[in-house]
Amino acid sequence: MNTKEKKVWFVTGSQNLYGEEALRQVSENSRVIVEELEATLNCSAELIHRPIVTTPDEIYKTCIEANADDSCIGLVTWMHTFSPAKMWISGLVSLKKPICHLHTQFNRDIPWSDIDMDFMNLNQSAHGGREYGHILTRLRKSREVIVGHWKDAAVQSKLGDWMGVAAGWQEMRQMKVVRFGDNMRYVAVTDGDKVEAERVFGMQVNTHGVGDLVAVVNQMSDADVDVLCQEYCDAYDVVPELLKDGERHDSLRTAARIELGIKQFLEDGGYGAFTDTFEDLHGLSQLPGIASQRLMAAGYGFGPEGDWKHAALLRAMKVIQGNKPGGTSFMEDYTYHFDPSGARCLGAHMLEICPSIASAKPKCEIHPLGIGGKDDPVRLVFDGATGPAINASLVDLGNRFRLLVNKVESVAMPEPMPKLPVARVLWDAKPDLQTAAAAWIYAGGAHHTSYSLSVTAEQMEAFAEMADVEFVLIDESTNLRQLKQDLRVGETYYGLRGL
Repeated sequence: MNTKEKKVWFVTGSQNLYGEEALRQVSENSRVIVEELEATLNCSAELIHRPIVTTPDEIYKTCIEANADDSCIGLVTWMHTFSPAKMWISGLVSLKKPICHLHTQFNRDIPWSDIDMDFMNLNQSAHGGREYGHILTRLRKSREVIVGHWKDAAVQSKLGDWMGVAAGWQEMRQMKVVRFGDNMRYVAVTDGDKVEAERVFGMQVNTHGVGDLVAVVNQMSDADVDVLCQEYCDAYDVVPELLKDGERHDSLRTAARIELGIKQFLEDGGYGAFTDTFEDLHGLSQLPGIASQRLMAAGYGFGPEGDWKHAALLRAMKVIQGNKPGGTSFMEDYTYHFDPSGARCLGAHMLEICPSIASAKPKCEIHPLGIGGKDDPVRLVFDGATGPAINASLVDLGNRFRLLVNKVESVAMPEPMPKLPVARVLWDAKPDLQTAAAAWIYAGGAHHTSYSLSVTAEQMEAFAEMADVEFVLIDESTNLRQLKQDLRVGETYYGLRGL
């Protein structure tokens, strides 16, 4: 993921009433802020200084240029001085890229003994930003608002997080998702309206028969399979039976060939995410286990059982994560631990959990699957790392999409699970498992999620606002009575929007 190909434009607003000297100072201050922020931020895009804008024509031209530049993923706007907001109307109406309103000022402190009217005229962010904010609200323009001094760590963190979200939204807008086979039969939540999804999110979702994939898998060379098998041995603790002289080494070679084939198919088609299903594996001798896990670790989105929505969401969240520590994976709520002293949820799947969230070096093992009727699949087995995390779910409610997020705390396994040979995570759902599960069910959340130790709930809320879809958060303050009322309000709001 070459994030430096993504650019965020820093656009500073002013006006011509202050004279050339003042405008030169505005431009210089803007340049200094961008240079220092770019050196400090560790995010999914590059911050680019743009010429200051002081007239309606300059603002409109900047917005049109931003729309036309594929590398531009959003605008950070700052009102250094007063910038009469009617100048911004045509540009903002035309702008199709996300906006972050950075409500800051160049100086941190008021120079108490030296402040004069020249200083006041030049440093008018306090009310220039309010003028600008008014017109954004008047135009019903969704945006992020970050308030504080630009050198503050908290402000820089929020800005970097927003830039990551803008990168993820740009990825979603241009994403291609390939489905190998259809959905798991009779399952509702993994299906949905792919035409509406392309209208709302921009992503293309199309199906290829598994035979198309099998043809590519069968073309992978023995030499490349040898190299990948050695990579498995270097990266993981491989059980003896899968090693070169082991009795099941052929199964490891088959898994490697499948991984190489899927990767080649994705690269050839320009796909950022993919799905498969254990009910449609004609021509593949085993369900892609380690292949799906490793391709997720490489940055691809994945959804089992044909779940294209969470495959796309996972890819977007991988981009949002950028260089932040932690990991992001496909996940499923699997079984509960209803201990009165602390209820927990065990997250896992048949095979496909991303090793980016592993707490230690994964083991590479082979076991029967018990479903699907294919050969025993190779998979990576590990416990998930601990720490604050989120589960995010994207569901199609018929008249709209809803993005649902639950804050959780991943905890250590209290005991070994030697008979459960899958990757797994144990978490404490906020505010508690009973409330969180009830809220999730009331909101129609899926049993599949995108789980992340690095992407925050606040970032996912910003993502939902960029996409203009409903956002529901379940966290420490969730109250079921209030949540049900909020869901009714949302139903009314989106129902009226659809009229």
